[in-house]
Amino acid sequence: MNEEQNIPATAQFLVPQDTYLKSGIHIGTKFRTRYMEQFIYKTRPDGLSVLNLQKIDERIRLLLNLLSNYSPEDILCASRRENGWKAVRMLNKTTGIRVIAGRYLPGTLTNPKLEKYTEVKIVLVTDAWPDRNVINDAIKIGLPVIALCDTNNQANNIDLVIPGNNKGKKSLGLLFWIIAKEYQKRKGKESEFKASVEDFTDE
Repeated sequence: MNEEQNIPATAQFLVPQDTYLKSGIHIGTKFRTRYMEQFIYKTRPDGLSVLNLQKIDERIRLLLNLLSNYSPEDILCASRRENGWKAVRMLNKTTGIRVIAGRYLPGTLTNPKLEKYTEVKIVLVTDAWPDRNVINDAIKIGLPVIALCDTNNQANNIDLVIPGNNKGKKSLGLLFWIIAKEYQKRKGKESEFKASVEDFTDE
C-alpha cells in the first residue's frame, strides 16, 4: 500500500516519512467531520480518508512545544481506548507524565474528596469521544485540552487537535514514542531515553 504524499524536499519530519507511513498514522476512517477536512490529503478508492502527513507532523510539534512548558506531574494523558494503554503507560515510565489507561472516574480532576483526585495543568487524550468524561471535567476547571483526532472526530471543546489514526496500535505506539522522546529532549534528558517504538506498541 503506497501512500506516498507530495512532500516538499525541504520538509523535515520528526521521524522519516516511511516510518509514519508504516505505522498507518495517516489512515483515517470512511467518515469525515467538517472540522477534520482541513487535515485530509485525499480519499482512497475504498472510501478511507488519508490524513496529510505534513499537517500531522506540524501539529505534533505544536503539541511538543506546548507540553515542554509543563512539568511531567502537571500533565495528564488519558486513554480509554485499549489500543493506547501500552503506549500511555510507557509514556509515564519514560517521562513521568501522569496517565490513566482505561476507565476515567468522573470527578478525578474536579472532586478533591475522591481518593484518586488528581491536580494537573493540562490534559491530553487519545480520542475525544471515548475520553469525553476527562474532557468534560477539564473544561469545568478551565484546563487546556489536547486531543488526538481521527477523520471522524468532532473538535468541540478541544484547544489543540492532533490529527492522526487514534485507533491503531502501531500509530498510537509511534505517536507516544515521538512525544516521549521529544519531550525528554526538550527537557534536556535525551540521553536518558532508551526506549524503542516497539516498547510503546502492543503486539
